[in-house]
Amino acid sequence: MGRKRAWVIAAAAGAAVVLAIGLALFKPWLLFVDVRVDEAIPTVAASPEHATSSPSASPAVPSPSGARTEDVPARAVQLAEGSLISHEHATSGTVRIIEQPDGTRVLTLENLDTSNGPDVHVWLSAADVVEGTGGWFTAGSAAHLDLGLIKGNQGNQVYRIPDGVDLSKYRSVDLWCVQFAVSFGAAQLRF
Repeated sequence: MGRKRAWVIAAAAGAAVVLAIGLALFKPWLLFVDVRVDEAIPTVAASPEHATSSPSASPAVPSPSGARTEDVPARAVQLAEGSLISHEHATSGTVRIIEQPDGTRVLTLENLDTSNGPDVHVWLSAADVVEGTGGWFTAGSAAHLDLGLIKGNQGNQVYRIPDGVDLSKYRSVDLWCVQFAVSFGAAQLRF
């Protein structure tokens, strides 16, 4: 009787350890918790030619016709955009790369809606987006630039792109779960 009881206690202890490790790794409760982030998205110029101007403190400049035109304040310019598609998890929203008047560039996730998960990062990826299950792992085998952990699984978010990054090397944005090496969703960039 004592041997059977010791075996039951050992089995229960082993099951508890396996359960604890599973909970720590998979964090299943995140699937039921939404984190909403609503950061201010830069307003972009209607077209690139409207985005450049001299400083607003400059005086009015005469036009070729002799009329005076006021300087237009510099505005952010959209460099690229794309729409998120679902991979491992249902994902939707818009991504844009925006150059701000000071020359810094940011990536925005707008109206993002995806599942929450452990260790999900925002990547600029050299891979093209592939729809369906075949696309779940594509970004993991390509060069990428990690912009950091996703701030939330819903809403509007802004991520700074480091200075000097050659955007021509990156074709897509991927919401990549580093822990499980799988894409939650991705967007092909249109420059």
